[in-house]
Amino acid sequence: MKSHAAFRGRGLMPGRVPRDGNDIDLKKRIPLSANQTTIRKNQLSDDAFVPDAPRHFDHPHKVMLGLYISVFLGMLSETSMNITLPDLMTDFGISSGTAQWMVVGYMLAIGVVLPCVGFLLKWVKAKTLVLFALVCFLLGAIVCTVAPSFPILLAGRIMQGVSTGIALPTMYAAIMRVFPPHKIGAANGVAGLVIMFAPVIGPTIAGALIGAFSWRAIFALFAVVAVVAIACTALFFVTPIERTRPNVDVISILASAIGFGCLVAGVSLISDMGFSAAVIALLVIGVAVLAFYAYRQLHIADPLLDLRALGIAAFRTPAIMISCSFSCTLAFMYLVPQELQRGMGLSSTVAGLLMLPGGVINALCTLAAGRMFDRHGAKRLVWIGSALTIIGGALFCAIGVSTPVALFLAAHIIVMVGIPFIQQSAQSAALKSLPGRMAADGSTIMNTMQQVCGAIATAVATCLLGLGQANYTAAGGTNPAQGFVDGSRYGYLFGMVLVVVVLACSFLLKEHHEEPKLVPVHVDTKALAV
Repeated sequence: MKSHAAFRGRGLMPGRVPRDGNDIDLKKRIPLSANQTTIRKNQLSDDAFVPDAPRHFDHPHKVMLGLYISVFLGMLSETSMNITLPDLMTDFGISSGTAQWMVVGYMLAIGVVLPCVGFLLKWVKAKTLVLFALVCFLLGAIVCTVAPSFPILLAGRIMQGVSTGIALPTMYAAIMRVFPPHKIGAANGVAGLVIMFAPVIGPTIAGALIGAFSWRAIFALFAVVAVVAIACTALFFVTPIERTRPNVDVISILASAIGFGCLVAGVSLISDMGFSAAVIALLVIGVAVLAFYAYRQLHIADPLLDLRALGIAAFRTPAIMISCSFSCTLAFMYLVPQELQRGMGLSSTVAGLLMLPGGVINALCTLAAGRMFDRHGAKRLVWIGSALTIIGGALFCAIGVSTPVALFLAAHIIVMVGIPFIQQSAQSAALKSLPGRMAADGSTIMNTMQQVCGAIATAVATCLLGLGQANYTAAGGTNPAQGFVDGSRYGYLFGMVLVVVVLACSFLLKEHHEEPKLVPVHVDTKALAV
């Protein structure tokens, strides 16, 4: 076989050879004679010749469709609950503090499950794990739809939190396997679009369903969407994440559940209970157990969560930036709708409509930011996003009781444009900096950091709001609306400080633009088809 000998001498395989995830058509570089052997396009797999080579998927978004719907469902569930709380209080005769557990319990379930997902993906097929999560969500939605009492409703809600805690990091871990490296930014943009679209339509859908039927219709809708997600996952999703089956460390599992559970619960309860003895106890226990958990992960052979990823500066820096920008978003989104109603005197319907344009623009910019990352890298996009977010925050601080609605729209849209440039760029940079075997752990670490930091930011914004109102009253102010506006400004300043931290961290980012090198691949000619 003359052609085989020629290729063996060059150390190359005819056809396509992976080059850092990109396919290079060697026929463009090496002319082939008419009598040379040709190979069918998909007859041989690239990863049969290159260790750890990424698998090729002709339709990666189709593969990811079930996970996209799963995460969208989780975010839709999280963002549509606040509007149902008054109805739940009336129907079940409970206090606002008890009703808030519909939000706190959901966050608690996510916070407990998230750190274990990276480990679970090393033992269980990703497809099996996602289907389990979706079945949990479906059962939880059914339980909530027919719940005769609040405890049963809360139990169904916690099942939904478990599902979201599994689906979210699994989606990002799968993206690193399903998409080639040069398309990861765009893929993360699509994932961000899925996540950010839920807050845009969640409150609107929830309000419409409550008005037409009741709050139970919301959970019935969740059940229908969950069935669609299960079908898409079963039909299209594959298992792109390798399983290493490490030893099971029961102590780490318990420490993770107790530590993250106590910390998230303690932080979430600050706004309702203040720094009471119970809250302080939860925070102290959470911090102490998490310190033990972190020490153990760094000193055992098979950690539950590979925290060594945080030792990689190229991952640690953007992970911190993501947490700060996410915290800023939650703080702003906690204050804005309340200020529109309690500060500017608008109805909830008008407030929701005013937030819709910024939400739609945010979703579109999330998709665009992912694609721009692939061409421009993270640093420039973070600078643009930080500048826009600070400008928008400054405009929020200028809003008063009688401010024209146009100023609010300008501030909200500017912030909603800026945040995706930070979030998507930093997230793509963080995941791209990790070796493939650490992708699941890295995704889990980032999502856990966001969940915990977001809960803390919301609690801090609540405390600052109260502090601002108290200072206004102490200075002799008597207008409650103006007091709320003054208190909101404290929270906006806090969000802007977080963005300044992001901007400072961006100067530590290191961009890598090296052209990938062609790696020679030795081929056994007997394996080639004639």
